[in-house]
Amino acid sequence: MEPEIDWDNVGFGIKKTDYMFVMKCSNGDEFKQEGGELKPFANIELNPAAGVLNYGQGLLEGMKAYRREDGKIVLFRPDQNALRMKDGADRMCMPCPSVAQFVDAVKQTALANQRWIPPPGKGSLYLRPLLLGTGPILGLTQAPEYTFLIYTTPAGNYLKDGVNSQFNLYIEDEYDRASLGGTGGIKSITNYGPVLRPLTKARSGGFTDVLYLDSATRKYVEEVSTCNIFIVKDNIISTPPTKGTVLPGITRKSIIEIARDQGYTVEERQIEVEELFEADEAFCTGTAVIVVPVGSITYQGKRIQYQTDTNSVCNKLFSTYVAIINGETEDRKGWITEIN
Repeated sequence: MEPEIDWDNVGFGIKKTDYMFVMKCSNGDEFKQEGGELKPFANIELNPAAGVLNYGQGLLEGMKAYRREDGKIVLFRPDQNALRMKDGADRMCMPCPSVAQFVDAVKQTALANQRWIPPPGKGSLYLRPLLLGTGPILGLTQAPEYTFLIYTTPAGNYLKDGVNSQFNLYIEDEYDRASLGGTGGIKSITNYGPVLRPLTKARSGGFTDVLYLDSATRKYVEEVSTCNIFIVKDNIISTPPTKGTVLPGITRKSIIEIARDQGYTVEERQIEVEELFEADEAFCTGTAVIVVPVGSITYQGKRIQYQTDTNSVCNKLFSTYVAIINGETEDRKGWITEIN
């Protein structure tokens, strides 16, 4: 039975679906291929002393399943999410599902909830894999038990104006997002709560999101709260390098490849704040927003506006990305995984 949803107004929020995937293992062991199972979507029970509650030992991922016009259900580069979770697990001293286990679990979860995947062009099924220290501990050490869990929700556009959306960013020079040697380069759950204060401050001032500077010098641009940032000057696209304080976004990585294929020069380098005021365009990439233009950036009372029309570099890259997902452009890189 099809869910009673207005697919034209799905929005980006939590809607209860049918199933979630759960797999557990003990500390010192590996996740077993046969150990996971689909369960009806429900609350989970945690010991008050669980490592994730007391010490933040947890990771998250974000990815989407799409329905094409021909009825096929596809994922975009799920192996990259699996590898990124493994990198995070190594940093957080956690066991982690293998790439094969991760991708298989994602496929199972998407298929079990396929009636919640919006029609073509109406959105996607957002999948949220979690790796959590669920065993009880008192002293600061690895948890005795870990849980790998995936839940889903149908999702429309992240921003309320849909394809006509744009970011108006505020550069934060008081709060940091990440520091050298920290966890800014992995998707630790501990990275996101601290940005709520500066994000709330920015939104109260009419801005969409916050653009952070490096914590060491506050001279270089790093990333937005949940997105990577790019700037365009002439035929050159620049983005900050992923060297521990910037998350290696999968959309970011893919857009870099697409841009180079289209003849653009892409530089992964430190970008000084002053360069923002000389750029022709700026845009952000991320799983939720995909590729979204930046209309303006404000720093210390100075505001710069950017090109955001249909002839923009951002729009060309976004169109190619979406065409690959929808099967309108040949997938020559093996990025698409069909799951039905």
